[in-house]
Amino acid sequence: MAKTRVYELAKAFSMTSKDLLLELEGLGVEAKNHMSVLEDDTVSLLTELFSIEDKKEVRSKPPRKEKDEEHAAEKLEKSASVKEKAKPEKEKPAESPIESRTVVLSKLEVMLKEFAELIRIPLNKIIQDAFILGEILNPNQTLDVDDCITLGKKYNIEVQLPTSEEEESKPQEAFDAQLRKYYDDLYSDPDAGLVRRTPVVTVMGHVDHGKTTLLDRIRSARVADQETGGITQAIGAYQVVYKDQKITFIDTPGHEAFTEMRARGAQATDLVILVIAADDGVMPQTIEAFNHAKEAQVPIIVAINKIDKPNANIETTKQQMATKLGLVPEDWGGDTVTVLLSAKKGEGIDDLLEMILLVSEMTQIRCYPKGKPRGIIIESGLDAKTGPTATIIIKDGVLRTGQHFVAGDTCGKVKALKNDVGKPVREARPGEPVEIMGFSDVPSSHSILYVVESPQLAKSIVEKIKLQSKAQQLKRKHLSLEEFYDIVKESDQKELRILLKADSFGTVEALKNAIAKLQTQEISIHVVHAGIGAVSPSDVLLASASDAVILGFRIKVDKKAYEEAEKERVQIKTYDIIFQLVDDLKKALQGMLEPEQVEETQGHAEIRQIFKIRRVGNIAGVQMIDGYVQKDSWVRVYRNGIEVFNGTIHTLKHFQQDAQMVEAPQECGMRLEKFDEVLEGDELEFYRIKEVERILDFKRQEPKGS
Repeated sequence: MAKTRVYELAKAFSMTSKDLLLELEGLGVEAKNHMSVLEDDTVSLLTELFSIEDKKEVRSKPPRKEKDEEHAAEKLEKSASVKEKAKPEKEKPAESPIESRTVVLSKLEVMLKEFAELIRIPLNKIIQDAFILGEILNPNQTLDVDDCITLGKKYNIEVQLPTSEEEESKPQEAFDAQLRKYYDDLYSDPDAGLVRRTPVVTVMGHVDHGKTTLLDRIRSARVADQETGGITQAIGAYQVVYKDQKITFIDTPGHEAFTEMRARGAQATDLVILVIAADDGVMPQTIEAFNHAKEAQVPIIVAINKIDKPNANIETTKQQMATKLGLVPEDWGGDTVTVLLSAKKGEGIDDLLEMILLVSEMTQIRCYPKGKPRGIIIESGLDAKTGPTATIIIKDGVLRTGQHFVAGDTCGKVKALKNDVGKPVREARPGEPVEIMGFSDVPSSHSILYVVESPQLAKSIVEKIKLQSKAQQLKRKHLSLEEFYDIVKESDQKELRILLKADSFGTVEALKNAIAKLQTQEISIHVVHAGIGAVSPSDVLLASASDAVILGFRIKVDKKAYEEAEKERVQIKTYDIIFQLVDDLKKALQGMLEPEQVEETQGHAEIRQIFKIRRVGNIAGVQMIDGYVQKDSWVRVYRNGIEVFNGTIHTLKHFQQDAQMVEAPQECGMRLEKFDEVLEGDELEFYRIKEVERILDFKRQEPKGS
């Protein structure tokens, strides 16, 4: 059989003998010098590895074409044993099966040889195993996280990414919280005092209730006339000056298709203006907008618009506010600031602006004007000329051109700034909206932007965020109805969140009333949003943000909603019978209760004689009076009617034999655990502690107030 030497193979590969020797060393193949002889299987492996086009130049005898599976298997087995044949006997890997292990990646991409060291599997074994399966690997090949996970499974190794307790909830919130702490610890200026900041106000409401017309009147700009179909299609941020004080407005779409934008608007704002048309009242998107504002936990001012219309009914609108939203107007004795206006005619605009400034002052909106700049992105996109851009509201500090920043999983340098009317500016102060150019990639909307000192620091932070994001994608899962008990048992949470969709308003109200009766003093159900119609992707978005379960009644689920729910790991359950829905909720709530520990008396006895045994202690001669005693029973010892001991039994005997149970009227001997002071005449009470499932009496519970 013809043999191939190292220098010959190196020549065929158009490389030096030294380089080939290094590659052989990496594969675990022993070759001392350029004259070393290589076996056919080694040559075949290297030929595949380096993808040589003209294999005729290699003088090794080509492998024979096997005619049956037995010969083919023999060849694969021989190829897999290249290392064992080439290396000394003492260097052979152990043949014992690999135990299941877990390793943690420290970065998103690693080289194959680095990964081999991490999982403690010889590099050449990984390459050879892959070659047998028809896959060619290179020691310097880069593996991403998914590659590492797949490769690890072949060796019974679970590959994980680093996480912390804080990151077990919602990934973006965890990233922002971690980066905010990192930012505060390193860059906050202890001498920078808090001062009043320009309030950021979001206008929300149902489609065609006059939100953009209201902003148009405030800004004295004909924005509404320029919108497609009269509906705002993207978030816009505008700033106005009233009585020498600035107010920043965010106009959000009212159409249900733009729920995601509306959610971002609520979370980015300091105050919400909920617009309700006096001629239309509270509508589905009004309720949805209110729920987003409520989840964001920001003050709400209700603007009742279109009061100039002939069919306007202000009192009915206020009644719907109170019954459907739980917002009781101030003139009705509530605490909801309510302003009557006509955006079209300009009536009540000054009153609205006055209330905005008043509520802003009462809520004490503050900022650090001298600290490192940071802000929140409310919209982002890709411009054909300027590249990735984003609209941002500055929350702290002064943002200037030339500064380096981090925003979510992207970073960059501020190349240019434009204000709300499109004019270039050199800086943006707290509360001001501004468009930024200079991102390395399109940032996620609602990401928090932080200014850092160098591009190197920005890149290192982004790398860490991406690593954590990948970890969350691998295991992210929202709460399901069946898992509710397991989740709350490990936390203080005693609330189940629900997003409810039904076929009609009447059904929605009936379901809400039925659900309200399930709430107790210990546990409760919070309906994040209730509406009619099919479950849509926007519903999934809100459920994901609120960690809620979606329950549907006699409605269909949009196909895209199912896809979004699978992506976000949000549970959707649908029902056709109301008692089945209520029964499932009862089971979920029932599982939250810790089982009650109850004592069950087993029997009574009396100590008739004491036996003192050296090196053992006192053994009580016991006469069973009623019931029985078990080896694992608990026992109380009473002397003259007073309890002197409460504990367990160390030894239980019946006629010199160890016993598991003794029944009345038999006699037995026993020694108590850590109690040797028993006396004749002591009375014994035997009992056990059992856990009993607690039952909630929903009929007797009063609904928990909101």
